[in-house]
Amino acid sequence: MATIKIKQIKSKIGAPIDQKRTLQALGLHKISQVVEREDTPVLRGMIRKVHHLVTVIE
Repeated sequence: MATIKIKQIKSKIGAPIDQKRTLQALGLHKISQVVEREDTPVLRGMIRKVHHLVTVIE
């Protein structure tokens, strides 16, 4: 299956706890950190939840 790269572009400080936990589940801990994950509908939903804190590198 295809993979997708996700980069954290903004800080999680001040974000609600559910968004912080979503970033943690994605494997993002620092600004400018990039992780590569398998592209699934679940992952897309997680990205949609924190779309203002991350960007997708295709």
